[in-house]
Amino acid sequence: MRPPAFSIRSLPPGLIALVGLLAGSPLAALTVAELLADPELTPRRFAGHFENFTYEFIDYVQDPEVFLRTRTGDCDDYAILAGHVLGRKNYTPRLIHVRMVGRVPHAVCYIVENRAYLDYNNRRYAFNLERCGPSIREIATKVARSFEANWTSATEFTYDYQTEVKLALFTVVKTEPPAKDPDRGRY
Repeated sequence: MRPPAFSIRSLPPGLIALVGLLAGSPLAALTVAELLADPELTPRRFAGHFENFTYEFIDYVQDPEVFLRTRTGDCDDYAILAGHVLGRKNYTPRLIHVRMVGRVPHAVCYIVENRAYLDYNNRRYAFNLERCGPSIREIATKVARSFEANWTSATEFTYDYQTEVKLALFTVVKTEPPAKDPDRGRY
Protein backbone atom coordinates (compact mmCIF):
# COMPACT_ATOMS: atom_id res chain seq x y z
CA MET A 1 0.00 0.00 0.00
CA ARG A 2 1.42 3.40 -1.02
CA PRO A 3 1.42 6.25 1.50
CA PRO A 4 -0.98 9.06 0.62
CA ALA A 5 0.50 11.74 -1.61
CA PHE A 6 1.59 14.82 0.30
CA SER A 7 -0.19 18.04 -0.44
CA ILE A 8 0.37 21.32 1.31
CA ARG A 9 -3.40 21.66 1.27
CA SER A 10 -3.63 18.71 3.65
CA LEU A 11 -1.92 20.78 6.37
CA PRO A 12 -3.95 22.72 8.94
CA PRO A 13 -4.54 26.38 7.86
CA GLY A 14 -2.28 27.80 10.57
CA LEU A 15 0.59 25.59 9.49
CA ILE A 16 0.02 26.49 5.83
CA ALA A 17 0.39 30.16 6.76
CA LEU A 18 3.59 29.45 8.71
CA VAL A 19 5.09 27.48 5.79
CA GLY A 20 4.19 30.34 3.46
CA LEU A 21 5.83 32.90 5.73
CA LEU A 22 9.01 30.86 6.10
CA ALA A 23 9.28 30.12 2.39
CA GLY A 24 9.28 33.79 1.48
CA SER A 25 11.00 35.09 4.58
CA PRO A 26 14.57 36.24 4.90
CA LEU A 27 15.04 33.25 7.24
CA ALA A 28 14.95 30.90 4.26
CA ALA A 29 18.55 30.05 3.28
CA LEU A 30 19.75 31.57 0.04
CA THR A 31 22.43 30.10 -2.21
CA VAL A 32 24.76 31.55 -4.80
CA ALA A 33 22.98 29.43 -7.44
CA GLU A 34 19.63 30.99 -6.49
CA LEU A 35 21.07 34.50 -6.74
CA LEU A 36 22.57 33.70 -10.15
CA ALA A 37 19.32 32.11 -11.34
CA ASP A 38 17.19 35.15 -10.44
CA PRO A 39 16.31 36.69 -13.82
CA GLU A 40 15.31 39.98 -12.18
CA LEU A 41 18.34 40.42 -9.95
CA THR A 42 19.49 44.03 -9.77
CA PRO A 43 21.95 45.62 -7.34
CA ARG A 44 19.03 46.93 -5.25
CA ARG A 45 17.34 43.54 -5.20
CA PHE A 46 20.66 41.87 -4.32
CA ALA A 47 21.10 44.20 -1.33
CA GLY A 48 17.56 43.47 -0.14
CA HIS A 49 18.51 39.85 0.51
CA PHE A 50 21.00 40.91 3.20
CA GLU A 51 19.01 43.23 5.44
CA ASN A 52 18.78 40.66 8.26
CA PHE A 53 22.41 39.52 8.14
CA THR A 54 24.62 40.07 11.18
CA TYR A 55 27.92 41.91 11.02
CA GLU A 56 30.90 39.98 12.35
CA PHE A 57 34.48 40.87 11.44
CA ILE A 58 36.26 37.86 9.97
CA ASP A 59 39.92 38.18 8.96
CA TYR A 60 39.50 36.16 5.76
CA VAL A 61 36.95 36.01 2.95
CA GLN A 62 34.32 33.41 3.76
CA ASP A 63 33.11 30.83 1.29
CA PRO A 64 30.00 32.51 -0.16
CA GLU A 65 27.74 29.57 0.74
CA VAL A 66 28.86 29.79 4.38
CA PHE A 67 28.20 33.55 4.40
CA LEU A 68 24.71 32.99 2.97
CA ARG A 69 23.88 30.04 5.23
CA THR A 70 25.08 31.58 8.50
CA ARG A 71 23.86 35.07 7.59
CA THR A 72 26.97 36.42 9.31
CA GLY A 73 29.97 38.17 7.85
CA ASP A 74 31.62 41.46 7.08
CA CYS A 75 31.98 44.03 4.33
CA ASP A 76 34.51 41.92 2.37
CA ASP A 77 32.14 38.95 2.27
CA TYR A 78 29.28 41.16 1.07
CA ALA A 79 31.18 43.28 -1.46
CA ILE A 80 32.99 40.30 -2.99
CA LEU A 81 29.79 38.27 -3.30
CA ALA A 82 28.02 41.28 -4.85
CA GLY A 83 30.84 41.64 -7.39
CA HIS A 84 30.80 37.91 -8.14
CA VAL A 85 27.04 37.66 -8.67
CA LEU A 86 26.33 41.03 -10.29
CA GLY A 87 29.30 40.67 -12.64
CA ARG A 88 27.64 37.54 -13.99
CA LYS A 89 24.39 39.50 -14.41
CA ASN A 90 26.06 41.87 -16.92
CA TYR A 91 26.81 44.64 -14.45
CA THR A 92 30.29 46.12 -14.12
CA PRO A 93 31.30 45.80 -10.47
CA ARG A 94 34.36 47.44 -8.94
CA LEU A 95 35.56 46.23 -5.54
CA ILE A 96 37.03 49.07 -3.48
CA HIS A 97 38.86 48.90 -0.11
CA VAL A 98 38.97 52.21 1.72
CA ARG A 99 41.54 52.71 4.48
CA MET A 100 40.60 55.28 7.12
CA VAL A 101 42.40 56.77 10.09
CA GLY A 102 41.73 54.73 13.23
CA ARG A 103 39.38 52.26 11.54
CA VAL A 104 39.44 48.83 9.96
CA PRO A 105 39.49 49.14 6.14
CA HIS A 106 36.03 49.03 4.59
CA ALA A 107 35.07 47.29 1.32
CA VAL A 108 32.24 48.27 -1.02
CA CYS A 109 31.10 47.10 -4.43
CA TYR A 110 30.68 49.97 -6.88
CA ILE A 111 28.33 49.28 -9.81
CA VAL A 112 29.32 51.36 -12.83
CA GLU A 113 25.89 51.23 -14.50
CA ASN A 114 24.14 52.52 -11.36
CA ARG A 115 26.84 55.07 -10.49
CA ALA A 116 26.43 53.82 -6.94
CA TYR A 117 27.96 51.40 -4.49
CA LEU A 118 26.58 48.62 -2.34
CA ASP A 119 27.66 48.96 1.28
CA TYR A 120 27.11 46.22 3.88
CA ASN A 121 26.45 48.97 6.43
CA ASN A 122 23.47 50.22 4.38
CA ARG A 123 21.83 46.89 3.57
CA ARG A 124 18.91 47.57 5.95
CA TYR A 125 17.80 50.82 4.37
CA ALA A 126 15.31 51.35 1.56
CA PHE A 127 18.02 53.35 -0.21
CA ASN A 128 20.62 50.60 -0.09
CA LEU A 129 22.65 51.96 -3.01
CA GLU A 130 24.87 54.96 -2.33
CA ARG A 131 25.05 57.27 -5.34
CA CYS A 132 28.58 58.39 -6.05
CA GLY A 133 30.97 59.43 -8.79
CA PRO A 134 33.01 56.63 -10.36
CA SER A 135 36.57 57.48 -9.35
CA ILE A 136 38.25 55.67 -6.48
CA ARG A 137 38.82 59.09 -4.88
CA GLU A 138 35.09 59.95 -5.03
CA ILE A 139 34.11 56.55 -3.66
CA ALA A 140 36.66 56.75 -0.82
CA THR A 141 35.51 60.25 0.11
CA LYS A 142 31.86 59.20 0.32
CA VAL A 143 32.62 55.99 2.24
CA ALA A 144 34.83 57.86 4.75
CA ARG A 145 32.14 60.52 5.19
CA SER A 146 29.64 57.79 6.13
CA PHE A 147 32.01 56.78 8.95
CA GLU A 148 32.73 60.42 9.86
CA ALA A 149 36.36 59.54 9.23
CA ASN A 150 39.30 60.64 7.14
CA TRP A 151 40.49 58.27 4.42
CA THR A 152 44.16 57.76 3.66
CA SER A 153 44.17 55.44 0.65
CA ALA A 154 41.80 53.30 -1.37
CA THR A 155 42.44 50.32 -3.60
CA GLU A 156 40.43 48.72 -6.36
CA PHE A 157 40.87 44.96 -6.19
CA THR A 158 39.59 41.66 -7.51
CA TYR A 159 38.96 38.42 -5.67
CA ASP A 160 38.77 34.86 -6.99
CA TYR A 161 36.80 32.39 -4.84
CA GLN A 162 38.59 29.39 -6.36
CA THR A 163 42.15 30.56 -5.74
CA GLU A 164 41.22 32.70 -2.70
CA VAL A 165 43.46 35.45 -4.06
CA LYS A 166 42.86 39.19 -3.70
CA LEU A 167 44.63 41.17 -6.38
CA ALA A 168 45.18 44.93 -6.07
CA LEU A 169 44.56 46.75 -9.35
CA PHE A 170 44.89 50.48 -8.55
CA THR A 171 45.62 52.42 -5.37
CA VAL A 172 44.83 56.07 -4.77
CA VAL A 173 46.57 57.92 -1.96
CA LYS A 174 44.57 60.87 -0.66
CA THR A 175 47.59 63.16 -0.32
CA GLU A 176 48.68 62.61 -3.94
CA PRO A 177 47.33 65.04 -6.56
CA PRO A 178 44.11 63.77 -8.21
CA ALA A 179 45.80 64.13 -11.60
CA LYS A 180 47.98 61.14 -10.63
CA ASP A 181 45.01 58.86 -9.83
CA PRO A 182 45.42 55.64 -11.84
CA ASP A 183 41.69 55.38 -12.59
CA ARG A 184 41.33 59.00 -13.71
CA GLY A 185 39.04 59.17 -16.74
CA ARG A 186 38.47 55.39 -16.93
CA TYR A 187 34.77 55.44 -16.05
